[in-house]
Amino acid sequence: MNPQMLFWIPALLRILLIFVISGVVWALFGVLPGLLLGLALMSVAVVVQLHYLFRLSGWLDNPRSEKLPDGWGAWTDIFSRLYRLRRDDEKHQTELSEWLARFRQAMHLLPDGVVIMDDVLFLEWCNPAAERHLGLQHGRDKGMRVTNLIRTPDFIDYIILGRYDQPLTLSLRERKLIVQIIPFENRRQILVTHDATESERIDMMRRDFIANASHELRTPLTVINGFLEIAQAQPDLDQKTRAAHLQLMTEQGHRMQNLIGDMLTLTRLESIDYPLRPEPVDMQAMLRSLLQEAEVLSAGKHSFSLAVDGPDITGSNDELRSAFSNLISNAVRYTPAGGKIQILWQNSRAGPQLVVKDSGIGISAEHISRLTERFYRVDKSRSRETQGTGLGLAIVKHVLLRHHGSLGVESRPGEGSVFTVKLPAASVVAVAKD
Repeated sequence: MNPQMLFWIPALLRILLIFVISGVVWALFGVLPGLLLGLALMSVAVVVQLHYLFRLSGWLDNPRSEKLPDGWGAWTDIFSRLYRLRRDDEKHQTELSEWLARFRQAMHLLPDGVVIMDDVLFLEWCNPAAERHLGLQHGRDKGMRVTNLIRTPDFIDYIILGRYDQPLTLSLRERKLIVQIIPFENRRQILVTHDATESERIDMMRRDFIANASHELRTPLTVINGFLEIAQAQPDLDQKTRAAHLQLMTEQGHRMQNLIGDMLTLTRLESIDYPLRPEPVDMQAMLRSLLQEAEVLSAGKHSFSLAVDGPDITGSNDELRSAFSNLISNAVRYTPAGGKIQILWQNSRAGPQLVVKDSGIGISAEHISRLTERFYRVDKSRSRETQGTGLGLAIVKHVLLRHHGSLGVESRPGEGSVFTVKLPAASVVAVAKD
């Protein structure tokens, strides 16, 4: 039935009932009693309506605390509808609050900065990432113009030109940021910032790696090609010269082979498709074998000492052997003849550790933090003489990362170096109890 009919039919029936009752009294007791009764009944109906209007007005003033009355007549349906509306509104408010809380949490966790501004660039809201990137503080800077907070000339020019379809690369607060303004709604704009510092660093490392690898490979290839050209142009070279050339080409070939092997090792260590396969590692056997290799490399030019007081561990035998071998061979290469090299495997409260100490040339403090970078060389001329690939300590770093270990370096020029490998206590092989 039509809602209007549902409202008017009961109301008209009530009015008709008043007239009927008044008419009956009129017929039985006369005109005056009938009119007075009719007037009284109409007054009661009006007072009832005014009462419910007053209750409705009070509820509208404070809908949260006031309780809706049950109502009478048409008011029953009115109050019932209002109750349903309030219940639906509370449900929607709860859902909206939950969505708003999720949105704020997402914005707080977002690595990119988000700044909401009005059409004249006054700051309305920003997330923590934007505060870090741009040096803003939401509580302090809200309501201030963004161009007064970010005074970089490139950013001001970006605002003036208004070419927001292209992002802007900005150097700010020792970061490289990619910023872009996105208009939305009629009177709002969003400033989005992305920190590209780490990506730029990785890209630079990649470029440096390619350049260094190309340079390292080009040098032995130049030597080999040069000797081949000489041999081709002078087929009558004497045996002694030919043997010397072949010896140098063989050395350069081994150098390229070692370099490519180290690069493949690094690639394998960094690959997510190459999981660590732990196994028991006999440290005494490994270190004695590495000591023999170091003595061969030294050719009697150094004195060695080995002390194995630590436990066996669990890890990749091949990877740990490669890492420890690089540390020991570096000690041999960078220690002048007559120097001493000490190798110590011991246990500590934090876990087992390998200490490789030499009396070599030492390292200046400014170089220590960069030793594990690929192809980083403290002394390029010296490294050429020692036939190092420049990747040994990078391999050590990645092996230790895979084994949750760390590398410590203590060194001074002319006083030797101490390299300490620290592994977690969890790597110790448990000894079975009888």
